[in-house]
Amino acid sequence: MLDLAEELHRWCEQGRDFAVATVVSVRGSAPRQPGAALAVDADGTVVGSVSGGCVEGAVYDLCLAALAEGASVRESFGYSDEDAFAVGLTCGGVIDILVTPVRADAPDRGVHAAALAAAARGETAALARVV
Repeated sequence: MLDLAEELHRWCEQGRDFAVATVVSVRGSAPRQPGAALAVDADGTVVGSVSGGCVEGAVYDLCLAALAEGASVRESFGYSDEDAFAVGLTCGGVIDILVTPVRADAPDRGVHAAALAAAARGETAALARVV
């Protein structure tokens, strides 16, 4: 997530709506570890990665849905022998993704903006989310 802080801080300053997808749990082999993040703004611009490519498309769709609905969503992605063509991780692990919308008109926008500004400056920052 820290690798996106500067760009997401700019998005906040520009008043852009966006959703952040964060890896919150990994079981088995996975390309990215907890904390890896991908963000999508309302225009479809993407920054970051949660899986190195194997589930990015599905996560992109989750981000747009979270923006449209204004609610967070948690989703698991993994490989299944029974459904090899489903969106999943070919490395055999399972990742849990939490998608959080950050809308310009949301009451918690200031909290996100302050944390992103601090992180972009290289300062210690934390944003707790109940999962």
